[in-house]
Amino acid sequence: MAKAPKETFTLISSAGTGFFYTNRKNRKKIKGDNKLKLKKYDPIARKHVLFEDKKLSKLKKKAAVAEKPAAAEEATTESPKS
Repeated sequence: MAKAPKETFTLISSAGTGFFYTNRKNRKKIKGDNKLKLKKYDPIARKHVLFEDKKLSKLKKKAAVAEKPAAAEEATTESPKS
């Protein structure tokens, strides 16, 4: 049997923190353009907020990936002061 086509989507926090969850849904089973809204935990806001199904811009994805290695480099390049 063939696998059902699934699409990856992001749930973006309505608190405006920039935190997001990624999830997958089966497009064959879901008819129409139903947007998913869930109440989940936002660790940046430190509370449960509404997350909405939206497209994450490519710039945000690149920034999120670029920030993680940059932070690691800063920690290793710091020299102790005598």
